[in-house]
Amino acid sequence: MSRFLGEIRQLGYVVNDIEAAMKYWSETLGVGPWFYNPKVPIENYRYAGERYQPHNSVALANSGFVQVELIQVRNDVPSMYRDFLRAGRTGLQHVAYWTTDYDADLQRLLAQGFTPQMSGEVGKNGRFIYFDTEYHPGTVIELSEVMGPKGRMFDLIRAASQDWDGQNPVRPFPDLNTL
Repeated sequence: MSRFLGEIRQLGYVVNDIEAAMKYWSETLGVGPWFYNPKVPIENYRYAGERYQPHNSVALANSGFVQVELIQVRNDVPSMYRDFLRAGRTGLQHVAYWTTDYDADLQRLLAQGFTPQMSGEVGKNGRFIYFDTEYHPGTVIELSEVMGPKGRMFDLIRAASQDWDGQNPVRPFPDLNTL
């Protein structure tokens, strides 16, 4: 438990081959099912204050209360993921804290001196921000708003994992416009 943000709710892994990573996690570790989106619809994306159009593939699954995120970078847009890969690393890149009071939590973190590095939105009420906190690999902090469609999608992913029998290990991302 973090005394600043509560429980870590997501572990974000940057991988070179997301299909192979989903296969490993589901077959070897028994984690799944994976909800896969080959091109996450990120809006209002910024890195170091500049706007870009990233193309990232993402897969999400839960292991108990913790969500595991697999991320594969598909273009050369500046991002903390790309920085991580260029440093010769793969694996755990960030930990995410989830919030239903994004504005208040963001202001509190900024007041504590946290420096934003990357941000955007995935669906309505799906804002996210990454802070420049990587003092050793895997320690980037993400604050993720989990309300509206994104929050309902995360609930669906967690529920699917609870009695998962290993069948149908990779599934499409739900349409956020219908959640």
